[in-house]
Amino acid sequence: MATGRSPIGQVTRGTTGTNRLRRVDRWIARHPALRRAADPLVIDLGYGASAVTTLELHARLVRTRKDVEVRGLEIEPARVARANDQLALVQAGGSSFAADARVSFALGGFEVPVPDGRRPAVIRAMNVLRQYREDEVAEAWARMCGRLAPGGVLVEGTCDELGRIVTWVAVSPDALPRSLTVSLRLAGLQHPSIAAERLPKALIHRNVPGEAVHAFLAALDDEWARAASVAPFGPVHRWQTALRAMEAAGWPLLARSRWRLGEVTVPWTAVAPTE
Repeated sequence: MATGRSPIGQVTRGTTGTNRLRRVDRWIARHPALRRAADPLVIDLGYGASAVTTLELHARLVRTRKDVEVRGLEIEPARVARANDQLALVQAGGSSFAADARVSFALGGFEVPVPDGRRPAVIRAMNVLRQYREDEVAEAWARMCGRLAPGGVLVEGTCDELGRIVTWVAVSPDALPRSLTVSLRLAGLQHPSIAAERLPKALIHRNVPGEAVHAFLAALDDEWARAASVAPFGPVHRWQTALRAMEAAGWPLLARSRWRLGEVTVPWTAVAPTE
């Protein structure tokens, strides 16, 4: 969709890589916003220097919704051109991705341009806001959420280069954050608070004493250490033991069924920054 206006946002570093966003993708695949959507359109905002994570997103989501459509948006024209070249190779059968995958790429930023007045069920914006100031986050959320379909969700967060440390916030169409999820590779994990260096921009500067997210990560570290006694049963068992202890201590943990994946989700109210 050509608007005649420049995309809203800043050019990111463009860092990307195969399987980097697998943890957040499988969370999106199970989210009601996608599963119940009348129009299962998903936006991958700021996909970076390669089309790979957008193509992977479609490949994972199509297992849940056969009719899912994924549209990658970037504010750098050269990245859009490169992604379309990669897509042409896919459509010609020259890759492991399905040649008929419903994927497209276009120029766009926080304004989330979509043809025909469609509203996406999901917007994934990973590693996009890291270079912004904390006081710019709310405006970026509001712009993106203003484009969501009713019942949709913005998934905004950060991960490390290999996708072993990932955190994200689920934001509703009213631009209010609803939850924080931390997802970690448990094998070889020393301290769950390693997630602190990859917290979303809204929280990364709040990991200091007196802030709720600091208390959450400190409690997670403490329970992980206490659960060392069950480490011989494997890291998943240790993780689940730690989370059960967190729950018993009063932390309002969500999505118990996903603990086995190295995930823990809490309501935003449990980690929200102080004023």
